[in-house]
Amino acid sequence: MFTKTNKPGESGGAPLSSNPTQDAIRGAASKPAGRVAASIICADMKINGSVYSEGALQVDGHVEGDVTAQDITIGASGTITGEVIAEVITVKGTIKGSIRGRKVELETGAKVEGDIVHTSLTIQANAVFEGQVKHATDPLKNAGPKAASPSAPKTSSASSPAKPNATPPGQPGGNA
Repeated sequence: MFTKTNKPGESGGAPLSSNPTQDAIRGAASKPAGRVAASIICADMKINGSVYSEGALQVDGHVEGDVTAQDITIGASGTITGEVIAEVITVKGTIKGSIRGRKVELETGAKVEGDIVHTSLTIQANAVFEGQVKHATDPLKNAGPKAASPSAPKTSSASSPAKPNATPPGQPGGNA
């Protein structure tokens, strides 16, 4: 049930006291570190596909796909083609797609082609925006403005209904 271990100082025994600094380093290394700086997509990078981060994200390159993070900044050289979703979104570059965020800022030089669903929106001078804007209490849960569904029932009279009191041809009293 119990095994005999060597005392400190004997061969094979572990020392009683260890360096507290090394213990702290080992403990910190085994735990995931909290994010301090933003993840960066550099100007020379191009990503095809969706990007997801639980922290901050700086986009200076080109992303073709949806981008989701806690805080997103699109730099002056940054371009996103897809939906952008975050608590805070700061745009200095170009977005071709919808934006959903609590706080959305379009800074000077920004170019956005798409709809914005927001709680707070700021558009600075010389920012270009083409699309629809919708205020929402919680824009992260609700989908953005949608176009009319093509599968919706139509009420137009594309087919010609039978004339009232008309008798089909070939029937008694009908046109022959």
